[in-house]
Amino acid sequence: MSQSLTTFPVAVSREELEEGSVFSPRFDANGLITCVTTEAISGELLMVAYMNAEALAKTLETGEAWYWSRSRKELWHKGDTSGQLQTVQEIRVDCDQDALWLKVSVAGDGGCCHTGRESCFYRLLESKDGSPQLTRDHV
Repeated sequence: MSQSLTTFPVAVSREELEEGSVFSPRFDANGLITCVTTEAISGELLMVAYMNAEALAKTLETGEAWYWSRSRKELWHKGDTSGQLQTVQEIRVDCDQDALWLKVSVAGDGGCCHTGRESCFYRLLESKDGSPQLTRDHV
């Protein structure tokens, strides 16, 4: 994966965007694209994060996941402090190129969530007496 650009081509038509071979990611008004990340072998959903053009370019360049932290407003190399580096095995883009799917292998303890869990999606939303309530699915 070698991509040193922080700008990407713009599709000139809907046909090119949806059926063509040109990678033309569509960033939102804040310059971000949604990125769903799963574990490459098990398929478990690990996290949903965002990338800006620089994070996407660094991901393509290094083969490791980089994201944009909306809360810290900074580039984030996943695993830099936790050791849970995400090595990208595959990247997919959705039909209109406004969302990415990363399939990764995770180093360190194999976790992903800052809470110490394997996945950020460890709670289940259920209805209890007509009210939404969260229950723990994974510990």
